[in-house]
Amino acid sequence: MKRINVLLSLLIMTGSLLAQFNNPPGLNLIRMADLKNDLYALADAHFNGRSAGTLDELKASMWLGEKFRAIGLKPAGDDGTYFQYFTLLRSQLAENSSIQINNISLKLWKDAAVAQMANINLDAPIVYLGNAADIDTNVINVKDKVVAIEANTKGINLDISLPTWRYNRYIFAKYGAPLLRRGAVAIIFIADETGEKAWDDAAENYKRGSYDIEGAFNQNTTAVAPVIWLHPNAKKELQNNTATIKINLIVSKYPYPSINVIGMVSGTDTKLKSEYLLYSGHTDAHGIRNSIKNDSVYYGADDNGSVDVAMLANARAFVKYPSKRSVLFVIHGAEERGLFGSKYFSSHPTVPVKNIVAVLNGDMIGRNNTDSAAILGVKPPHRNSLDLANMALAANKEGPNFKLDTTWDDPGHIEGWYFRSDHLPYARLGIPAIMYTSLLHPDYHTPQDNAENINYPKLKKMADWMYRTGYKIANAAMRPATDKGFKLER
Repeated sequence: MKRINVLLSLLIMTGSLLAQFNNPPGLNLIRMADLKNDLYALADAHFNGRSAGTLDELKASMWLGEKFRAIGLKPAGDDGTYFQYFTLLRSQLAENSSIQINNISLKLWKDAAVAQMANINLDAPIVYLGNAADIDTNVINVKDKVVAIEANTKGINLDISLPTWRYNRYIFAKYGAPLLRRGAVAIIFIADETGEKAWDDAAENYKRGSYDIEGAFNQNTTAVAPVIWLHPNAKKELQNNTATIKINLIVSKYPYPSINVIGMVSGTDTKLKSEYLLYSGHTDAHGIRNSIKNDSVYYGADDNGSVDVAMLANARAFVKYPSKRSVLFVIHGAEERGLFGSKYFSSHPTVPVKNIVAVLNGDMIGRNNTDSAAILGVKPPHRNSLDLANMALAANKEGPNFKLDTTWDDPGHIEGWYFRSDHLPYARLGIPAIMYTSLLHPDYHTPQDNAENINYPKLKKMADWMYRTGYKIANAAMRPATDKGFKLER
């Protein structure tokens, strides 16, 4: 009888431990009311859309740092603070830049939009090439010429998110880049009907300029050949091949601070506390821009305020119930400008980078059907840790039980979203990394991405899922292994 009682006790203890592992104790601290209150504050007009390269991003970062302090996270930034500053290098077209066609001045951003900046002073004839669909841009002789070409979307798939934001980039990649490779000194695109619809968004993007940080990947600010967009009515001035253009473009370059917000919960295990689970989100949205539906503040409630407030909720849970490993909460700056905050932190970590065992990144987790979601980084070639993928999938089954869309890991997926969020710099270093999302929606990158339009039951379930996964990792005996031979397709 004694032996049976001992076995029963062991079974009860084992069951209790498994129940705790499958239902981590901090779940009751992830509350929908907190998520809603925090998101209404962070995505408020007070922060003017939190655009990187502005004081508004810094103000929102201070707000997040204060939330970290109030929750009880330890400062894990630089110099004993919650903050890690880094320098954005901004290039922007100076106001005294000018463009004239046939000696008639064009108003920048209204009559002409400069898609690629260059310091240049040029007075030259314009060679009109006709419609892009009728030209082989890979063989035509354009060396040392200013060329004009009518944009055409034939053969370009614009069945994507943000087609108006990306239209100009796709046109340039298909037609403009080959012309520059063949020696054109400037390119003029005449917008088609789609280009006219894209004008306001595109002009706003170009007006803001471009950004970089030292050692980052996009160095397009040093271009020598400008790319200019004109409205369709400019065609009549150019098609007879007698037009001339005077271009005087002056590129101003200046530094501006951005910031990562970093807090930590120390682990409880003597050995494992020197290892770190990292939760990842980003502060910035798109600021104040062109008006859509009578609003011009791009609040960024889903992108990416939803993840930031989920991280705050997860932080409350880990502060109350610490795990064996330490847990880092990193809300990156300047993600929308080119993943700059995560690039900077991954190359200037405030903890030993080799001790970061996994990265759980979120990007837009508060919209669409309550019962469905997506996860990126669980299928090759984007999966860099089978262990981590299995933990995340198990956490989903034990908790929210979302119907998961895993097609976004397909290297042929038109969105290429795996390469557009903050897990990427960590994955490139070989750190196990995944991304949670509730996927895109029509309000993406518009003023209608506001706190009112969030699906809060969905956000609660996504926050629970991230916590469940993190609790597994932070308490596991072994850190997730990186898959051997992991290599991204680009």
